[in-house]
Amino acid sequence: MRKTYCLAIEGKNRDRLLEASKHDIRKYVKRERSRPLPEGVDYWDFDCKFGASEATASVVHFATLTELINTVAQEGGEQFYVEVVTKHGYRSAKPQSFTDETDADNAASA
Repeated sequence: MRKTYCLAIEGKNRDRLLEASKHDIRKYVKRERSRPLPEGVDYWDFDCKFGASEATASVVHFATLTELINTVAQEGGEQFYVEVVTKHGYRSAKPQSFTDETDADNAASA
């Protein structure tokens, strides 16, 4: 999904355009996550870019998209560009030393 959302359309409420853009992004992510996983893939992951335009977009984490959109709206931005691309996600095991430390901390507090 690569799209530029305009927040200043004459005759339309700016808040409704903002909410519609967030809804559109969430709907895309939900649709992508519901697709069947290929063999050997643990989950669907997303590569994201965000900026005022496609030329100025920078790589961001998926979890920060809503905050960035809200920031642009509060600053009075006219538009923003979002790119969300699906990729295969592979889970990795926690390092053994990390789990040993947390188990020791939990036992000490009990």
